Amino acid sequence: MAPVFSHGDLRLYLLSLLDEGPRHGYDIMQALSDRTGGTYTPSAGTVYPRLAKLEEEGLVTKSVDGRKTIYEITEAGRAEVASRAGDLKNIEEGLADSVRLIADEVRGSVREAMKSLRADLAAATRAEREDRNQQVRDVTDDLRSLSREQLHRAEVAISEFRAQVRTDLRTHVAKGGTLTASVVDELATGLDEVSRTITRTLRN
Repeated sequence: MAPVFSHGDLRLYLLSLLDEGPRHGYDIMQALSDRTGGTYTPSAGTVYPRLAKLEEEGLVTKSVDGRKTIYEITEAGRAEVASRAGDLKNIEEGLADSVRLIADEVRGSVREAMKSLRADLAAATRAEREDRNQQVRDVTDDLRSLSREQLHRAEVAISEFRAQVRTDLRTHVAKGGTLTASVVDELATGLDEVSRTITRTLRN
């Protein structure tokens, strides 16, 4: 599940980001997304009111640079970040645990899907070979008809797999989950491996 900032945690985390240096609003939202591995992407309606509150409290100042509003932490803000170093560490550890958990869940789902696909394709390949042996004395038209039938089976299997994985990934993201680059890379590598296996099988 996506990490959720507890009451007051987002306020402190915003201060910690500004403690690293001045930032404009979009940069702050992007930093929050990056730091949480994409598991938390706040809206402008979430970030700007909190920045305004921090400004009211004298912890943040803002200045206009062209079309951008730059936010900068004050000495009072730095003092609060320093005094709550323990709380900030707990927040960061909690977010890191959430990111790792989500990544593990996605990798596990992808591995299971790839394992199932390999088994289905292997079974389809075995069935095709058995059918070929049984039909070896049949006329060419019968062999072509059988190949078309097996091609249809393979296309159905691939379509069902694609639809299932796509649904799972979209549902995961819609619920606030994330897909890291490493997970997508693993998915691409797995699909490429299956593709090569099928190619080698068909050439045999």
